[in-house]
Amino acid sequence: MINLIGRVDWSLIVKPVVEHGFRIIIILLLAFIIQRLSRRLVERVTRSAVARERHNIPEMEIAKRIDTLTRINSTIVNIAIVVLAGFMILSEVGIDVTALIAGAGIVGLAVGFGAQNLVRDIITGFFIILDNSYNKGDVVGIAGVWGYVEDMDLRRTVLRDLDGAVHTVPNGAITVATNLTREWARVNLNVPVAYGEDLDKVTEVLNRVGKELAEDEYWGPFITEAPQVLRVDNFEESGIAIKILGVTQPIRQWDVTGELRRRIKKAFDAEGIEIPYPHRVVIQRDSPQER
Repeated sequence: MINLIGRVDWSLIVKPVVEHGFRIIIILLLAFIIQRLSRRLVERVTRSAVARERHNIPEMEIAKRIDTLTRINSTIVNIAIVVLAGFMILSEVGIDVTALIAGAGIVGLAVGFGAQNLVRDIITGFFIILDNSYNKGDVVGIAGVWGYVEDMDLRRTVLRDLDGAVHTVPNGAITVATNLTREWARVNLNVPVAYGEDLDKVTEVLNRVGKELAEDEYWGPFITEAPQVLRVDNFEESGIAIKILGVTQPIRQWDVTGELRRRIKKAFDAEGIEIPYPHRVVIQRDSPQER
């Protein structure tokens, strides 16, 4: 055994390993460096491209757009770098890359026929990003599901609803996307009051509460237009509904509406304004025996 090993011409093994191994290490090192540099470059290019699109867009919207595009573009660039480095390594060890690419094209065509849904998901995802339908951090309704966009790429969108449930929606299943947090949001609230109340007084109180909320040190920065009475919206079964509208920063409408409800309740209590609630009248009739 020792004699057999001793007769092996190690130069035939060591020379190719040293020659190709060194070049392979160089290729991997360059790929790693380019990958690291590409992250910063992609972020700068994306930030510059988004900056050119700015037309009175809130900073929050710009940050969400940059974050979403940077992640997706970085993923695409990383895949391209890995594929290119892989081809260079295969070529270095003597594998015909041209034949491999031709074979991969045929296999890809066959896989494409069997993976039409995947292709549809990617194409739809591309147009969602191109049209800026929504970004990571938005609250949207897609494919019958509502939630906060935790993650998205060319293939799928991940939503988390108020119950904490995570929904993974293939982009190909999205035909309509409803974005609740694009550029600005609206307070849309119906406040019921009893039929016996003075509507002029109620309107004055509601407008005062909305103005005070907009001037509040904490809540003011979230409000673009103070919540104010729009109209008497409806005559309901137990009271009159008054419509209040206001404009807030994106994704802040629910917080502002909750605080507005709290302040309206306190103001109504202080002013003696009744908030109606359903009443039920029970009529008891005498039985025939008691008549």
